[in-house]
Amino acid sequence: MRRTLFEDEHEDFRQSFRTFLEREVAPHALEWDEAGIVPREVYAAAGEHGFLCMPAPEEYDGAGVDDFRFSAVQHEELNRLGLPGFGIGMTLHNDVCLPYFLKHASDEQKARWLPGMVSGELITAIGMTEPGTGSDLGGIATTAIRDGDHYVVNGAKTFITNGLNADLVVLAVKTDPSQRHRGISLIVVERGTDGFERGRNLEKVGLHGQDTAELFFSDAAVPVANLLGDEGKGFGYMVGSLAQERLSVAWTAWSSAKSGLDWTVEYVRQREAFGHTIADFQTTRHALADAKTEVDVAGAFLDQCTLAHDRGDLTVEDAAQVKLWMTEMQGRVLDRCVQLHGGYGYMMETPIARAWADARVTRIYAGANEVMREIVGRAMVA
Repeated sequence: MRRTLFEDEHEDFRQSFRTFLEREVAPHALEWDEAGIVPREVYAAAGEHGFLCMPAPEEYDGAGVDDFRFSAVQHEELNRLGLPGFGIGMTLHNDVCLPYFLKHASDEQKARWLPGMVSGELITAIGMTEPGTGSDLGGIATTAIRDGDHYVVNGAKTFITNGLNADLVVLAVKTDPSQRHRGISLIVVERGTDGFERGRNLEKVGLHGQDTAELFFSDAAVPVANLLGDEGKGFGYMVGSLAQERLSVAWTAWSSAKSGLDWTVEYVRQREAFGHTIADFQTTRHALADAKTEVDVAGAFLDQCTLAHDRGDLTVEDAAQVKLWMTEMQGRVLDRCVQLHGGYGYMMETPIARAWADARVTRIYAGANEVMREIVGRAMVA
């Protein structure tokens, strides 16, 4: 069935982005996996080619194009080439962090930060998760107590994507520790802030090329001018951005499953056993048929959610569903693909093994899938 989501302008963009990835990213991916981090210069190169923060207004050097289908193309191409190390950091910068600045930053803040975000000079991260708090954002313990024209920030964050590379961290803090959700605010902590230190580059099961770090704040002095929006409204701001974040994760998951299936079809056509190619066996063809059906059916829902998002009517429940289904499907499909690769599927030198390891986290971040089920279930019986 022919997909109708993308138009000619998206396909032209795809070719340009694919060329960039093939020339400047793919040749170095394994090297960056070993190093545990993508060089900052790659973000600058992406910015130079116009691949960062496209929705940013032209007055801040952006393209002013608020069309999530361009982001969807980037997800597809990044996973087609097996580049999640760079891809997760880039899509976090574009899909997750940028909306906070577009929606809640003042004109002065936009002028100060957006041009650097568009160019790749300023890399962003978001600091929500803490050592003792994951999906329960109301339970965060990091505090920001106002003292004159500064906030004094104390606490710690963990599992922070772009944690080492980030120049700007959108930090969830308690400006009123006596409250739960109503006490949360968002402040932007800049590289070089006194009292802000980075811990380990955490060793993960997958996504080895993506820096994921601990962040520590000890009497860190952050200017009040770095408050995003209003005090006490941070939880609402985060909830308001979760639909796009979960849609972004859904695109990563679907694209990963689709690419894994494509690699597997190519592999079974070539690999021989018992005098036949693996593709000659009925069990192989049936497994591929199940996987293709899952990917294609899921893709139709994903496309509809993307169009709904661009119209402005993707609901919280739909975003939870698409994140839940795509990530669970990704796990099932990639597991089948690993099995069809046999022993080679378990070797990290193969793209399918790396994709399989990388995939496990998608059921955890942006809200664990147990939380997604609760969101959908509550809406059904409310």
